[in-house]
Amino acid sequence: MAAQTTSSIVIAAPPAQIMAVIADLEAYPEWTASVREVEILTVYEDTGRPGEARFVLDAGPIKDTYTLSYEWDGDEEVRWHLVEGGMIKQLEGAYTLAVTESGASTEVTYQLTVDVAIPMLGMMKRKAEKVIIDTALKELDKRVADRRDQYGEPE
Repeated sequence: MAAQTTSSIVIAAPPAQIMAVIADLEAYPEWTASVREVEILTVYEDTGRPGEARFVLDAGPIKDTYTLSYEWDGDEEVRWHLVEGGMIKQLEGAYTLAVTESGASTEVTYQLTVDVAIPMLGMMKRKAEKVIIDTALKELDKRVADRRDQYGEPE
């Protein structure tokens, strides 16, 4: 059974602004290092957020096309799981957002479980997951800051 890797970052923005960046899957190739293409396959009518999306990934030795299914809980959490993949056999994750005590920023926690078709020692797999998570959180923080500069502070 695959172990879950978790990491957090505090981002100087409200949850709604951060979740808007997370939900804009089609923009991921603009700001994430390994995502080359995203195609939204289904959308939730009530929220307009993606239900399923197909990704083309190029993360060095791991190149794959896979489909994820998403479950959204307002601006507090999004969970996803693998529907179909090639090299990737298991992919489950979540972003959980919580306003900090000061109310001026948001703690973003990223949970990830990945399993690939190539053999990999458990310790090396967890280290790879940690690098993926830390990179994703830093890229998310930068994208939220860039969007804030571009579109101004939220109302």
